[in-house]
Amino acid sequence: MTVVIQMTARRSPLSSLLTRLRDRSPGLAASLLGGAVAAGLGLGSFAVLVMVLWISSPYPDSGPGGALHVAAALWLLAHGAELVRTDTLSGVPAPVGVTPLLLLALPVWLVHRAARDAVDAGEEGAEETSGWAAWSGVVLGYLGVGTAAALYASGGELRPAWAWTAVCVPLLVTAAAGAGVWTAYGHPREAVDEVLIHLPAGVRRLVLGPVARARSATAARAALAGVTVLTGGGALLLGASLAWHGDLARASFLHLTEGLSGRFAVLLLCASLVPNGAVWGASYSLGPGFLLGTGHVVWPLSSAPAPLLPPFPLLAAVPDAGDGGWLNWAVGVVPVVAGVTVGWFVGAGGAEARGGSGTHGADTGTVREAAAWTRGRTAGTAGLAALLCAVGVGVLAALAGGRLGVGALARFGPVWWETGGAAFLWIGAVAVPTALGLRAWRGRRRRGGADTGDGPKIAAPRSETTGAPGERASGGRGIRAALAGAGAWLGIQQGGEPKGAQGADSGDHVVREPVNSTPLLPYDEDDGYGAETYGLVRDQQDAALKPYDFLPTDPTPTDAPQAAPWHDDAWRETRWAALKEASDLPEPSEPSEPRELPDPPEPPEPTNLT
Repeated sequence: MTVVIQMTARRSPLSSLLTRLRDRSPGLAASLLGGAVAAGLGLGSFAVLVMVLWISSPYPDSGPGGALHVAAALWLLAHGAELVRTDTLSGVPAPVGVTPLLLLALPVWLVHRAARDAVDAGEEGAEETSGWAAWSGVVLGYLGVGTAAALYASGGELRPAWAWTAVCVPLLVTAAAGAGVWTAYGHPREAVDEVLIHLPAGVRRLVLGPVARARSATAARAALAGVTVLTGGGALLLGASLAWHGDLARASFLHLTEGLSGRFAVLLLCASLVPNGAVWGASYSLGPGFLLGTGHVVWPLSSAPAPLLPPFPLLAAVPDAGDGGWLNWAVGVVPVVAGVTVGWFVGAGGAEARGGSGTHGADTGTVREAAAWTRGRTAGTAGLAALLCAVGVGVLAALAGGRLGVGALARFGPVWWETGGAAFLWIGAVAVPTALGLRAWRGRRRRGGADTGDGPKIAAPRSETTGAPGERASGGRGIRAALAGAGAWLGIQQGGEPKGAQGADSGDHVVREPVNSTPLLPYDEDDGYGAETYGLVRDQQDAALKPYDFLPTDPTPTDAPQAAPWHDDAWRETRWAALKEASDLPEPSEPSEPRELPDPPEPPEPTNLT
């Protein structure tokens, strides 16, 4: 009994420590387990595939241990880590740095899902803590299994390069887990703003605020569409070239191996490298092309493949050696279509912003189309989309290529900075005029062919006599604007005229805004911090204008030539009394009795002007 008490007393500090750790980081243990399970699922998938191929192979050159070492090395290669092949003919270890992009999707999806599920399983009332715990737990659990796999794979003939493994695997896991946590919380903008707020003031002004967010979102969508068109066009070029060189591709496929399991392995390898070939085709259509060894460049103007390339089905799609013809130059259609797509997305986004909530009516005289994109902003958004597209294509080009040796194959695949630079030039040169042209066409169509200009649009008030836009009454806003704003902005003088100067005989109605009213001024769209104040003032003025958006009934007979008693004193008092009755709301405590309006005088008889 004493021993049990002593053992319980010894375990009590550890138990209290674990309890405090669990209270501080709820869900951390589950997140660690989720990260480890995600790594185990990916590693197990590779192990099962490699073991099936090893079992079905008629001539296995190693035991099950060697097959498991290859599976662990391929799992690390799927994370972007470079491998080292030791069993070479020359005895010099050769690097293997070309990562199949289709294999890269598996660990990214597993880590993303593990982090998302860890947040969903967190305790309520501790969202921030569970989010950080989910992210850190998934990352640590995944990297723990990854470290063990790297140590195990280092004993095989295909072993990981430690520098690449220490950089690529944690970077990919951290980014994928962060994206999973962000997705679990519904993609909050505050998380992005907390990072962007630390940027310099000039850059922060371009990315923060509702208007800047709208332009950035439009540019991101356009860039994603451009990358999709470029890679899709590259895949189309790859398929067309394989069909053109079908005999060579079939011969190389049959030449590599004779066994069924070996051919199945080659087929799986080709399928996993199809996204790489699509990126290579995109780089070829952009102009820089790709390298098939040091000094062997393949681009539309000429093709110089290395003479000692291994027979591989996808390499059969490489154009024949020599100068390119018109069929090779025709691949320039792919970046042109991508640029038109980017420009179309930007122009459509700008046109939607022009017809957005900034419109307040055609006759109220308020600010109209405050969110309209000018030509400069449209061109800037198209340029930003081209830059984002170039960054995406450059990253894909860097992942799609790599080293396959230390000699002639030390450079294999597209050069990322050349591909990204060419994408920026192509997309920018095509997308900017496309976006501007679409903006001008939609604006002219919306306004009946009128010139849209550059600045924020102000609705032209209607004239007092003709009602045509652009004609102003002298010193005023016209009858409709005066009646619409009289009850809310000006107030009513008992038995007389409004608080504004109004000529008795001249017929010119001068409407002055009161001192205590808040004018609706256009704000700087680049400064997102004034958007809330602008929207509040706009809503208040809209609420004041909506109940009075009507025209008074003219009692003048239609057959009376210019005999309307609009400027008569009795009719003026009747009008302002009616507006006073409509604008005064009864108080809740003392409901007001309805006020009887005086009977309007009979209209005078028409005067014979002849």
